[in-house]
Amino acid sequence: MSTAVLQAENLTKIYRSAGRELVVLDSVSFSVNQGDSLAIIGPSGSGKTTLLGLCAGLDTASSGVLSLMGFKLNAMSEDDRAYLRNQYVGFVFQNFQLLPTLTALENVMVPMELRGERNVAGPAMELLERVGLGSRSHHYPSQLSGGEQQRVAMARAFITSPRILFADEPTGNLDEENATHITDLLFGMNKEKGTTLVLVTHNLELAQRTQRILRMRGGKLVDDIAQLQHIS
Repeated sequence: MSTAVLQAENLTKIYRSAGRELVVLDSVSFSVNQGDSLAIIGPSGSGKTTLLGLCAGLDTASSGVLSLMGFKLNAMSEDDRAYLRNQYVGFVFQNFQLLPTLTALENVMVPMELRGERNVAGPAMELLERVGLGSRSHHYPSQLSGGEQQRVAMARAFITSPRILFADEPTGNLDEENATHITDLLFGMNKEKGTTLVLVTHNLELAQRTQRILRMRGGKLVDDIAQLQHIS
């Protein structure tokens, strides 16, 4: 029986400024089951990145209910949401977000060290080798290409064996060859580790590799498309 790891019910986000209201998300509802892959697409300003941030517990909704791993994020403090992310969630961002003063290996180790884990260099090195960067483990981000930095970010995202991985334009800053490599790694590791994948992308080819596509427009969910013949 499939289990929903992420469930949104009538999710709404409103920003208020100078007495005016801007509705960024308007009553969005959907759920994602364990191990599924889902893409959120839509034009700039459609609300897709805001939706991803809410789902990951990086921001809170104005109204509606959002559950992650069975926990209602609306009712949790910021510290509790941070703890939940550290236990269950991985992230891959468009701009990599590596720590510049740490080596590739040290960047991958960070999430486990934040958990208080010890002896994490071995598992971190195994993941760097898995993404083809074993020989670059002691290089700093400034010494790595964009594609290499994103591979380090992927290894960091998977080091905690997350139940769900959020990816925000993971190929947005990469050339076509590196984008293809990162995409293959992302879906390969997603399948290998059974991680639920939720990604925001402008890249339709990337979106078509997921099992399901949510299309956003003007803050509303306008299409929820199950892809019966997605590429595994």
